[in-house]
Amino acid sequence: MRSIRPVTVNHMNVVLADCDASVAHLQDLYGAEFFADMPQKEFHACLLQMGRVIFEYFVPYDFLVCARYGPHYLGIEYQANIDEVRAAVADHGIGLVRDIGLALHTNPADCFGVSYEFYDGYFHDRDWPLLGGGQISSAEYWRDEHPLGLTGLVGHTHAVHDIAAAGDFLGSFLSAEPLYETARPGLAARGNGFRVADATIELVTPTGDGPLRDHLLRHGEGIRSTVFGVRDLEQARRYFGQRSVPLVSGTSEDSFAVPAEANRGLIFEFREVAG
Repeated sequence: MRSIRPVTVNHMNVVLADCDASVAHLQDLYGAEFFADMPQKEFHACLLQMGRVIFEYFVPYDFLVCARYGPHYLGIEYQANIDEVRAAVADHGIGLVRDIGLALHTNPADCFGVSYEFYDGYFHDRDWPLLGGGQISSAEYWRDEHPLGLTGLVGHTHAVHDIAAAGDFLGSFLSAEPLYETARPGLAARGNGFRVADATIELVTPTGDGPLRDHLLRHGEGIRSTVFGVRDLEQARRYFGQRSVPLVSGTSEDSFAVPAEANRGLIFEFREVAG
């Protein structure tokens, strides 16, 4: 079967309940840049970034049909050749939930709970009208000037029941390169890391009762968190402490997280990674 070789991560895709409140939260706490507003008949979509990590928000005009599941990570968009994507999707028998020609979204039921979006274009070096025709803030700004000292996207965690099958899928579908296998005692879990494009996917599966099993029971399989790099972990801790933001342990022992209940339903993790 043919595989996709993504070039880079364009953005994380999330479903939230309130566009204005969520945008205001990210702008206030993280200094996020709101740089594209894309209301459509089905939902209100928009793009924001912090630390060069872009998020696309999909906010239904009526949250009723999403209310039981709540805010969540829908998936991730990779830059990739769309013809190669279509061939690999067909080879793997993966369904589509949205296809607009230039981009498509896979059915999460066929991808261990993740809707993979693919687009043959790059977001980070474009000029944006909402930014006065300029580009998003530089990596140097986020690393050296913003008080969080963000150094970019490390990757994301992906909660699954069958870690071996999910790993085989990532290798076959996304040309994922295995990196490591490790215990994650804080989650009562184990994790397998993979490199896809310019970021890491860590598959995590429960080994017993604990936070990850609770998460899977509540949300099912899918992306659990976004992992940001920071220049100095203690600097980042102090920043959140000054803002009275509660913190919890991250997936790895050398990280911490802003929990979903303090972050509009999304888990953000932070790990010290030089920029």
